[in-house]
Amino acid sequence: MFRQGDVLVVPVAEESVPSCLRDAGRVSGEPRDARGRLVLALGEVTGHAHAVPGPGRLIRESGDPAGPVFLHLPDGGRVVHEEHAVIPLPKGWFRVVRQREYVPGAVRLVAD
Repeated sequence: MFRQGDVLVVPVAEESVPSCLRDAGRVSGEPRDARGRLVLALGEVTGHAHAVPGPGRLIRESGDPAGPVFLHLPDGGRVVHEEHAVIPLPKGWFRVVRQREYVPGAVRLVAD
């Protein structure tokens, strides 16, 4: 497992990724930002981002922003952020988990 701030990146076996998400030809990944990065989490307050530059795909399983997100890095990669050390990642599939917090009456994604 790899953690950078409020983002947890967990290696998963390819077989545990829904088959409908594994086919690169049929499933497009999340769009990249203006700098060409796959953004795992964007800081709403600071504008900083936990992001993966370079090759790979970020795939959201549903339209829900808090729903399951998978990251595929066929050649490995790294997670970068303006305020954290770079985290190298091996090649493979990962589940991206955003930290949540409880506020009276609701559970929400942590905003930094």
